[in-house]
Amino acid sequence: MASGGDLEAKVEALLNVEKQARNSGDVAGTKKAVTDILQLCFEAGAWKTLNDQIILLSKRRGQLKQAVTAMVQQAMQYIDQTPDLDTRIELIKTLNLVSAGKIYVEIERARLIKKLAKIKEEQGQIAEAADLMQEVAVETFGAMAKTEKIAFILEQVRLCLDRQDYVRAQILSRKISPRVFEIDPSKEKKKPKEGDNVVEEAPADIPTLPELKKIYYELMIRYYSHNDEYLEICRCYKSIYDIPSIKEDPAKWIPVLRKICWYLVLAPHDPMQSSLLNATLEDKNLSEIPNFKLLLKHLVTMEVIQWTTLWNTFKDEFESEKTLPGGSLGEKAAEDFKLRIIEHNIIVVSKYYSRITLKRLAELLCLSLQEAEKHLSDMVVSKALVAKIDRPAGIVNFQTASNSNEVLNSWASNLEKLLDLVEKSCHQIHKESMVHKAALKI
Repeated sequence: MASGGDLEAKVEALLNVEKQARNSGDVAGTKKAVTDILQLCFEAGAWKTLNDQIILLSKRRGQLKQAVTAMVQQAMQYIDQTPDLDTRIELIKTLNLVSAGKIYVEIERARLIKKLAKIKEEQGQIAEAADLMQEVAVETFGAMAKTEKIAFILEQVRLCLDRQDYVRAQILSRKISPRVFEIDPSKEKKKPKEGDNVVEEAPADIPTLPELKKIYYELMIRYYSHNDEYLEICRCYKSIYDIPSIKEDPAKWIPVLRKICWYLVLAPHDPMQSSLLNATLEDKNLSEIPNFKLLLKHLVTMEVIQWTTLWNTFKDEFESEKTLPGGSLGEKAAEDFKLRIIEHNIIVVSKYYSRITLKRLAELLCLSLQEAEKHLSDMVVSKALVAKIDRPAGIVNFQTASNSNEVLNSWASNLEKLLDLVEKSCHQIHKESMVHKAALKI
């Protein structure tokens, strides 16, 4: 190992070589000189000298782009071999300073910031790590591999969720289109044409596209869980369920399918929820978990469900979610489960009755008069149902009031049907009389 004095002399000699090569436009010679200088400093363990030389070489007049790129790439290999954390942070900051604003080392800068953010996160500085990551807009990097871009953006989203910045997490997540996960990488590879940017290969530690898809939807589940958007959470689990590696292994897809069923039940009733509910019921794999098939059948059947009986049947299944991947459903989910059953029952009653007393409605729902009225009013306000309550008489009317246009249209339709019927009758009478006349002549 070279001593301090020898190192200084050798670096000085190489600096002169680098100057001559740079002035003469010798790209290969300049690259060799700068990388040799860094290698000497690294072998001598002179980390401060290494940082100083990186800054000095990058600021030299007319410094070649190729030399700066080679220097940054060479120095990045030393980051994991630093003796302590402070030295590592100092080297990363030096390389960040050198690569700032230089488009030809933008990918290296993104990787450096990711390393620095990871260190900050390990130190418990989540907010600082998130701020660092948000400085980089990798979606504009043409030479970066698609999987690396997605992985970087997902890391940005994760850090925003960790610091509970849900608005920015949503904005960042929109940079990734879910359709990108459906593209077959083998078909997408094409030979680059002359003049096109060469896309770099993703590092070995970057997950594959199906793995990234799973990470993306798991992060979106975290985001939607913040506002209890059950239908969106269900759709995320549905996307995870469709990943080939998940669907091939029953140990993986059974917990996911359970979650799909639970969140379908918890989601408010609307056309999208109804469509997903019927599609899930048709899934052959649902026969592996018969209890959940029964639960979904209860919801599609137009019959009043007794809450107490249903809860006693499915309470153990609800509680067992705590031990499965994806976490427990919580007390709020249990309250919402009861609320969805009440809403289902009110919809069923509205299908069978045009008018019903509030007292009878409360009996069917197993609720007090005040609770029944409250739930019915909430559904009317949310436009899930059309109803009117005559409070003095205690009568609920589910019939919709028709306007003048609808009444006229219905009369016109009825008249048309009546005329059609008269015409058909006349035709039949005429036909019969012709047949009898023909028979008499014979």
